[in-house]
Amino acid sequence: MHETPSTKAPRDTAESKAILRTSGAVQQIERRLFLKQGLSLGALTLLTGCDVTDTSTVQGALDGISRWNDRTQALIFNPRRLMPTYPESQAVKDFRYNAYFGQSQIPKIDGASYKLNLSGLVDRRTPWTLPELYQLPQESQVTRHVCVEGWSMIGKWTGVPFRTFLQRIGADLTAKYVGFECADGYYSSIDMASALHPQTFLTFKISDEILAPRYGYPLKLRIPTKLGFKNPKWITAIFVTNRFPGGFWEDRGYNWFAGV
Repeated sequence: MHETPSTKAPRDTAESKAILRTSGAVQQIERRLFLKQGLSLGALTLLTGCDVTDTSTVQGALDGISRWNDRTQALIFNPRRLMPTYPESQAVKDFRYNAYFGQSQIPKIDGASYKLNLSGLVDRRTPWTLPELYQLPQESQVTRHVCVEGWSMIGKWTGVPFRTFLQRIGADLTAKYVGFECADGYYSSIDMASALHPQTFLTFKISDEILAPRYGYPLKLRIPTKLGFKNPKWITAIFVTNRFPGGFWEDRGYNWFAGV
């Protein structure tokens, strides 16, 4: 099994870069992140002795702390520990919309022509159509979505356990990472242990209904062991790799592992 480049790299496309340049939401969140980091500068000076007026040194120290945090979370992650589940009566029907752009910019995806592209350390790379995905064995979960911005909601999601899908496509389950590319230019990645967690699903439905466009139609990753930004929507490609793929928000300073 040989690793090949991903079929699509949203982070490098002109469209993705245009979104980043023009998105006020992205700029606001990045400013909040800067301020959050700024609150720790005093502690950073005491811990490292670095000159806080040297922005490259400060950023390097913060990046080092973030990498240490990722390694620590990965070491303590228990792939058999299940997140709490809830009765269906607690699932929110009108789930909150959340993205770095308004609903008018939601990707318009034609289900009839949709294909999920596969690449990397995968034996069977034939793209999947939506009817083929719907034929996979499906399960439901009622779990809590936790957003990095401080809110959470309980929802019911239905789809195929991601482990089942990875096995079906002949993915190398000893690889380090699984990456996702999305129709809006978003990209994300997770560690293989989290990908194989029994509650990690590729979802097609929310509240027993096919995902509405605002919820990620036609395909969303549901991973309750991680913060919301690690649950990509509008997925168009999946790849398996041993090369660290990064992520949309992670490349802007968020912790990569992002466990709950």
